[in-house]
Amino acid sequence: MASSPSSPSAATAPAPLPKAELHLHIEGTLEPELAFALAARNGVTLPYATEDELRRAYSFTDLQSFLNLYYALMAVLRTEDDFADLAHAYLARAREQGVRHAEIFFDPQAHTARGVPIGTVIDGLARALDGAPETYGISTRLIMCFLRDESAESALATFEAARPHLDKITAVGLDSAEVGHPPSKFAEVFALAREAGLKCVAHAGEEGPPAYVWEALDVLGVDRIDHGVRSLEDERLVARLVADQVPLTVCPLSNVRLRVIDDLADHPLPAMLDAGLLVTVNSDDPAYFGGYADDNFTAVRDALGLDPETLRTLARNSFQASFLDEADRAAYLREVDAHGA
Repeated sequence: MASSPSSPSAATAPAPLPKAELHLHIEGTLEPELAFALAARNGVTLPYATEDELRRAYSFTDLQSFLNLYYALMAVLRTEDDFADLAHAYLARAREQGVRHAEIFFDPQAHTARGVPIGTVIDGLARALDGAPETYGISTRLIMCFLRDESAESALATFEAARPHLDKITAVGLDSAEVGHPPSKFAEVFALAREAGLKCVAHAGEEGPPAYVWEALDVLGVDRIDHGVRSLEDERLVARLVADQVPLTVCPLSNVRLRVIDDLADHPLPAMLDAGLLVTVNSDDPAYFGGYADDNFTAVRDALGLDPETLRTLARNSFQASFLDEADRAAYLREVDAHGA
C-alpha cells in the first residue's frame, strides 16, 4: 500500500501517474483489519484467530482456491454501513495510488444468497461512491456482476431484482469461476441489460480459452474484456480485438497469484502492447493479491522493464477504455499528459 500522506517518504516520492481502474472487485478490497472490525460489529466469528493468520491464508494455487476464501470472508458484510465502509476504505487507498476514476464491480448474488437484500448492497456502495469526487477526487461507475458458476436463471432473477436500482448502475459484468461456464450461458440476461441501456463487460480468457473471448464479443455483445490474457493464443482473435480496439482489463499481480502466469517477468503485457491491443493495468482483488492500482504499475515496470512512455500509454489507455463521457475523458487525458512534464 502507498505511504500515508503524513509519512516522510510520501513528501518526497513522485506522485503516481493519474489512472483509471476498470477491473476492481469491491469485495476483493476487504483487508484483514476491516474484516475483523466488521466481524466484531456484526457478531460474526471468523475461522482465523488474528489478522496475521488471515493474511497468511492469502496463498492460492488457482482461481478456485482464491474464490473459496473470498466468498467465506463476505460473511462479515451485512448492512448498508458495511458496504459503505468497504467502498470508503478502497477509495482512500485508490487516491494514494493515483486513481482518478474507478469502475467498480460488485457481486450481488454472493450477498443475496446470505439473506442480504440487493438494495442494501447497492445503496451502501452508492452512498460512498456518490461523495467520492468531493471526498477523494475520484469519479466512479458501478458494475453489477453475475456469478458464472451460478445458473442463468439466478442471473435473470438478480437482474430483475436490481431493476429499481439501475439508475445507480452503469454496466453489467460476468465473473467468478470461468472454466466450464462459457459466456453464452448468460446470453439472455446480457440482452436484457443492453435493452435497458447498460454497458456490458465480461471476464474471459483468464483461465478459460480464447473461445470464451469470442463468445463474450459475439454472443454477449460486450464493450470490454476483463483479463483476456489468453487472447494471444488466437491470432485471428487478436486481429479482431485490435481492429475494433476492444479494451482488455489486465491484472498482472492477480495473474501471478492465481497461477495464470508463473512469473511476472514472463507476463504477456509487452506482447499485447506490441500487437496493438488496447490494454489497461488494474488490481482485480488487491487485498488478496498483494497490490493496488499503482502497485501493479510499479510491479510491471520493474519486472518487465517498461519505460515511462509505456507506462503513460497504459494510463492513457485506462481512460480511453472507460465509460466516461468525452469531456471528462479528455480532462483526465490532459492530466496524464501533464504528469511529470
